[in-house]
Amino acid sequence: MATVAALWRHPIKGHGRETLDRVTLTEGQTMPFDRRWAIAHEAARADGSEWAPCAEFSRGAKVPALMAIDATTDEATGTVTLTHPDRPALTFDPDTEARAFLDWVRPLMPENRAQSTRIVRVEGRGMTDTDFPSISLINLASNDALAEKMGQDLSPLRWRGNIHLTGLPAWKEFDWVGKTIRIGTAELEVREPIVRCLATTANPATGERDADTLGALKSFCGHQDFGIYAVVTKTGDITTGDTVEPL
Repeated sequence: MATVAALWRHPIKGHGRETLDRVTLTEGQTMPFDRRWAIAHEAARADGSEWAPCAEFSRGAKVPALMAIDATTDEATGTVTLTHPDRPALTFDPDTEARAFLDWVRPLMPENRAQSTRIVRVEGRGMTDTDFPSISLINLASNDALAEKMGQDLSPLRWRGNIHLTGLPAWKEFDWVGKTIRIGTAELEVREPIVRCLATTANPATGERDADTLGALKSFCGHQDFGIYAVVTKTGDITTGDTVEPL
């Protein structure tokens, strides 16, 4: 029986992850505070008026050092605390203190990349990689199977998922595409596999590229898919340890 092993959100797209014990999912919405903010670079046109694709933003696919950021959100105050092995901790309000963040992140940005210039937020819409408000699910058995094929440890945090699943056979999650699943009291419709990018090649502990995840997926699986995207179709609560049931 599949169960929820962990819950994760990423308050600032591409800049840190945060673990949760429980969460309330709302029909048609992303996980609360997941990708609530995104960091537009100097070549981007995104202005926060509407959803924009990931190419508009600074992210781990272009800047692997960003993958080593951890985050903690204070929902009451709207502040986020970021930590990184090469930077001092920073607590700031992304809506009002963009300069503090931009100064903090600048040393992590390569000089030959478009630099981060502003923080954007679309009211009521997390800036997911999909043009629909998605929840991403990761099967830990699939992660372990790929790691075994590659002959190295792979942290599941490379995949930046929202819900980590355990107790499911490797790659079984792809059978859920087009189906509805119940987790806790919430229900989600599984839409599509997640096509992966270079961000997953970076170690989330160090921010250094050290694993050819894309080459391994292509070689062993014939594609670059890992994990699945779903949309919330019934509002409900999810807690770590909850069962996951296809309907």
